[in-house]
Amino acid sequence: MSAVVRRPVAFIAALVLFAEAVGIVIINVVLGTVVKNQDMSLAGTDPGVMSKGTWVLGGVSGLFLVLCGVLLLMAGIRDRAPGRTARILLISCAVVHGVLGALTVGLVGWSAFVLMMVVLGLIVLTLVAYGPADEEPVAAEPEKPVAPAPA
Repeated sequence: MSAVVRRPVAFIAALVLFAEAVGIVIINVVLGTVVKNQDMSLAGTDPGVMSKGTWVLGGVSGLFLVLCGVLLLMAGIRDRAPGRTARILLISCAVVHGVLGALTVGLVGWSAFVLMMVVLGLIVLTLVAYGPADEEPVAAEPEKPVAPAPA
């Protein structure tokens, strides 16, 4: 895939992950606040602990998405494949989006599923575009004619 296509895809995927990170943090802050204000417990669990756990989960998830977005942004800026650790993080991000996409069909609806699959597709397309097939082959020396061996 040419740089004309892969760089914009990496930039778009990074922007989408940044927006998703903000959304995840906002959703978890709202959910944590609702749990705290309702003062409800689940099987005797302290509502304050549940609220703080939700806030921490939102922060960690947001940081993970921002990290993956930065990795995609750096790949787009440098126009080089991400390193091994970065690829592992991006693959795990893609797997999480796939699993969450499957769960959102029943819980939220098809529009959320489509959104999750678009993000998954952008991440996978970036990984494939900067894959090992992208490396330029080393130019081979022209073959010299082989003289027959002496008898």
